[in-house]
Amino acid sequence: MADISVRAGPPELLHYRPWKGTFRPPAASVWPIARTGLLLLLRHWLFWLLYALSLMIFLMYFFGQYLLAWFRTQIGEDRITVGLVVLHPGELIELLADKLKLNGSAATYANYIHYQGYMVMIVLALAGSVLIGNDFRYGSLPFYLSKPLGRRHYLLGKGLAVAAFINLMTTLPALVLFVEYGLVYSWDHFTRNGYLVAGILGYGAVLTVCLTLLLLATAAWLRRPVPLIMTWTALFLLCGLLAGALVDGLHLDPRWRLIDLWNDMALVGKACLQMGPEAFDPATQPGWREAALVLGGVCLACLSYLALRLRAVEIVR
Repeated sequence: MADISVRAGPPELLHYRPWKGTFRPPAASVWPIARTGLLLLLRHWLFWLLYALSLMIFLMYFFGQYLLAWFRTQIGEDRITVGLVVLHPGELIELLADKLKLNGSAATYANYIHYQGYMVMIVLALAGSVLIGNDFRYGSLPFYLSKPLGRRHYLLGKGLAVAAFINLMTTLPALVLFVEYGLVYSWDHFTRNGYLVAGILGYGAVLTVCLTLLLLATAAWLRRPVPLIMTWTALFLLCGLLAGALVDGLHLDPRWRLIDLWNDMALVGKACLQMGPEAFDPATQPGWREAALVLGGVCLACLSYLALRLRAVEIVR
């Protein structure tokens, strides 16, 4: 019987092709991590459904400003008939400009970001386990950290994915509304109200930093979607109801509202838009500096927990 090994020849060893590209520093890994996180979100149909609902809020503000401008041109008319519908310009102007605050003031953008933020919180509650919770749950985190990158690069990448999503739903549409108002009414809007751009960016930065760190910390702690959603609901819904009951119901000190983190972010955001205490609803509110201190403490606690949680992960390089 012929020798099979001799007839087949010597076995060929597997060889890896050498890397011929340019080696990049570990900081360059932040963007691929963020891009992967965003792609994970975009693959879920529920994300697109919630994004479509949030788009309805933007369209209401976007076309509401055009309707307001048109009603103001019809101010001399007592009533306008459009098909079978009878409209009263004075009443509609009061509704759009005074109640909905579609008047291009700081309240316009503060209200938009505030309402849009509820949709952001819902999506983040669903997306937290996808972005970071599954990395702890299924052991993907040691794979990331075994690469030549640090824990801070991992957190920056995941945080950048969350930050991009938050700003795409809040800050960027608010800037579009600011530009639209100037184009509809007058170019003087850009020069007289240029401070609003800085205010919108500041409000967006407050939401970005606070919500990103809160989401990463709670997702690293709970990992699974259902406990994460329940904790997220308790943070932003039950704490708000409790704060309202303590201050409005029991008439305690307004500083008890500081337990409501969503209200704290609104106070600091409105301060960025240079809105005074008379614009706050409800009127009995703590100072925005106190709210900023609370948010700073919460963010610091989240960063400390994330550092301890990532340091406990065993890495094999």
